[in-house]
Amino acid sequence: MSWIRRLPAAPAALSAALAALLAVLALLVAAPPAQAHEERPVTFPDGSGSVPAYRTGEPDLLVCKTDRADFGRRTAAFPEPLRRRNLALFERCRKEGYRHLQQAVDAVDRPGMNIAILPGLYEEEPSLPEPSGACARLKAPTSSFGYQILSYEQQLQCRHNQNLVAVLGKTDLQIEGTGASRLDVVIDAKYHKLNGIRADKSNGIYFRNFTAQRTTFNSLYVLAGDGFVIDDVLTRWNDEYGFLTFASDHGLYKNCESYGNGDSGIYPGSASNINDGRGYDVPRYSIEITGCRSHHNMVGYSGTAGDSVWVHDNEFDHNMGGASMDSAFPGHPGLPQNHARFERNDIHDNNQDYYRYVADGTCAKPPAARGYEQGVVCPQISMPPGTGIITAGGNWNLYEKNWVYGHRRAGFFLSAVPAFIRGEEAWSKQADTSHRNRYAGNVLGRDRSGASRPNGMDVWWDGQGKGNCWQDGPDGSTPGTLPQCGAQRGDVSGGSSRLAGEPVKLVQLLVCADYNVQARRLPAGCDWYGARGLERVETQIALAAAAVLTLVGGVLWWRRLRRSRLGTAGALLGAAGLALDVAGSTMPLQHTPVPALALLLTGAGLTLMGAALRSARPWLGGTTIALGALTLLDAFDKAVLMLPWIPLGPAWFRGLLAVPWLLWAVVAAARPDPGGTPAPPAGGGPGDAGEPDGAGEPAPAGAGRDPGAAPGARPRPTGDPA
Repeated sequence: MSWIRRLPAAPAALSAALAALLAVLALLVAAPPAQAHEERPVTFPDGSGSVPAYRTGEPDLLVCKTDRADFGRRTAAFPEPLRRRNLALFERCRKEGYRHLQQAVDAVDRPGMNIAILPGLYEEEPSLPEPSGACARLKAPTSSFGYQILSYEQQLQCRHNQNLVAVLGKTDLQIEGTGASRLDVVIDAKYHKLNGIRADKSNGIYFRNFTAQRTTFNSLYVLAGDGFVIDDVLTRWNDEYGFLTFASDHGLYKNCESYGNGDSGIYPGSASNINDGRGYDVPRYSIEITGCRSHHNMVGYSGTAGDSVWVHDNEFDHNMGGASMDSAFPGHPGLPQNHARFERNDIHDNNQDYYRYVADGTCAKPPAARGYEQGVVCPQISMPPGTGIITAGGNWNLYEKNWVYGHRRAGFFLSAVPAFIRGEEAWSKQADTSHRNRYAGNVLGRDRSGASRPNGMDVWWDGQGKGNCWQDGPDGSTPGTLPQCGAQRGDVSGGSSRLAGEPVKLVQLLVCADYNVQARRLPAGCDWYGARGLERVETQIALAAAAVLTLVGGVLWWRRLRRSRLGTAGALLGAAGLALDVAGSTMPLQHTPVPALALLLTGAGLTLMGAALRSARPWLGGTTIALGALTLLDAFDKAVLMLPWIPLGPAWFRGLLAVPWLLWAVVAAARPDPGGTPAPPAGGGPGDAGEPDGAGEPAPAGAGRDPGAAPGARPRPTGDPA
């Protein structure tokens, strides 16, 4: 990694800490990141467009089937005025309309036209055949999912290589179903196409009142558009996304619904990055999402580089995760993610666990055979199930006045993502995510009626970033205390500014990221995928650390401190702390006071052992006291107050100091007893000065005397320099 070689000089302690951090990051580099969504290189619109308005005039083009009896059955229960209108449109459509939506789109010859789709099932049979001729021989990069990443010109040339319906380069086009509900018009790709409907470079497009379903990627896809509306549309049963809008501006989702998707129901990825460089107050948002419900997906809402998106008055429920935004996948313009605003959303009961369908082989079957219509979902990426809102590397996001409740894991989840994950190697950018996210005024652990619906914990945070704040009084959090938001946006009390998160949490995120749905690889050791007790990587780390420290500390106590009351008390406290640390690590959510109490006991034990060692071995004793002090500081940092003036948490420095201390302690314990016993300090009694084994017993005649010294000469000190 060339960016490591460009590190600036730093103080020794910080350099060592950064070296350890880079070791963890190097492990992350070893596993190539998955791709959430891969598209041709695309730039944002120039922002000169606007959100299109709904037009109520008569349609210019009609789409219908010709079976009169079937049409009569579909419209029989409509309100009478709507039924009569549909019957009139049906008669007109039989004479001058089209049988497939693509035919009507191809007939659009000017801006501002309306297409009406009459009730029916539209499988777009002419679009279904496999590519042939030149379209079967296109040269283009291949994505990690196996599809070709085609240029816009190739999409024009071969519209149905990937798309059931291709809307390419049309302006101000409105496509609307005429049924009584969105289920009356169904556009079905039957898992033959990557996209159901693709609108590419089509500014001002308006979709309304229909259902799109069963694709191998997206039901409804808007790419590089300046101005779009998705109004009262349902998407369902897709390998990846229900709604995907990418590199677009002036967008509006309203009254929509999505379920049964392997990634997210709603995905405004790479929304136009219009507020980059601003603070909390912004002139406008690029995309608004309101009145929608997204449920029974991997995640209800997601957005890599979901920038400047205003998400309000929606419901995200019964997914694996309620909502997420991230900076974790390369190839998305607008990274790192910034300026999402979530308010007044109902985010609850997102506890589904669809990873079982990967483990049992269901997701290895062809899409049509997986049972999506019966509730199967095949999760495409790694994520912590049982979580309300996940932010994996985002800045300047606002989460205010939401209801977040009923999650087994956490209400809010915040972690950083180093820049090299998204393909940026500049050292100055590596810690540029998870800053200034504000969580304030939310209702946590209670539903709208006021009934108690607690989250497993309200906040999980890896500790990285500056300017992040939370409202007062979350019910359970890790760390145990959090920076608090002031009355005004930007006001933070008790803030911290960490370059990296907690090391154990980073390792956990690293282990959990090693997921691959195609390879059926579920990371062992990660509780996201069902690891419990000793299977969990956190418990394995705690157990390994406890075993090493107990072995080395035990031998050190036996050889050097067993006759010291102070040393014995320290050893007992330390052993209790290590045992409690292992026990605490097995607890599913680790937001109890047990981990901090374990650190407190361990730190107190090390401090006492160091004090007992100081008289005979001042350097080892002093280092042991320093290690104990860092452990106590770590307990304070995790449970009482995050220290605001250090670039890394105490756990990093404690871990770094523990390595040389262990080697030093092993040497000290292994060396033979010195030939003499130094006199106890003035006022000290035997057994309290850290004497070596045999302290307090009469010394043999001549003990401690240099054989070559003259009679009566003062004996040479024989304390072990270790």
